[in-house]
Amino acid sequence: MVVESVRVHVLSSQHVVILKETERDRYLPIWIGPSEANAIAMRLQGLTSERPLTHDLLVTILGAVHGSINRVVVTHVDEGTFHARLFLDSADGSETEIDSRTSDAIAVAVRTGSRIFVDERVLDEAGVEPDGEGIDGERDTRLEVFREFVNSLDVDLGPAGERPPPE
Repeated sequence: MVVESVRVHVLSSQHVVILKETERDRYLPIWIGPSEANAIAMRLQGLTSERPLTHDLLVTILGAVHGSINRVVVTHVDEGTFHARLFLDSADGSETEIDSRTSDAIAVAVRTGSRIFVDERVLDEAGVEPDGEGIDGERDTRLEVFREFVNSLDVDLGPAGERPPPE
């Protein structure tokens, strides 16, 4: 997955990050907080803050102890809340799996160039495809809702900077 964009819903002022699958035209919108949206968008646009943001601090600390983020995985959705895991490679070669808010995991991934993955079940449940059809051949109602939603968004907060390599 790659971060397709970070947007703001005009009427509600809520933020959403839209992930796009690299192998097919499927999208995953995830509602996030304004701070996380700003952190992701700033990095995508190649901007840095005057002082380190929390995500920048985490990446600096990891580097200081010779650790790195191997990948981020959005693992499941529970009652509309997305859950993610960070996979950390330690200096001794071991891997540690850490629970994370999805927005924080994405903010760290865009800072480190780490790969972003989404469990197939999450994409089946919450992803949308432009050519999606329902089981009975009718247009997928999730796609129509997604199109209406994207059309209601005003500000595209990214991406203008470097993207991590596609998966």
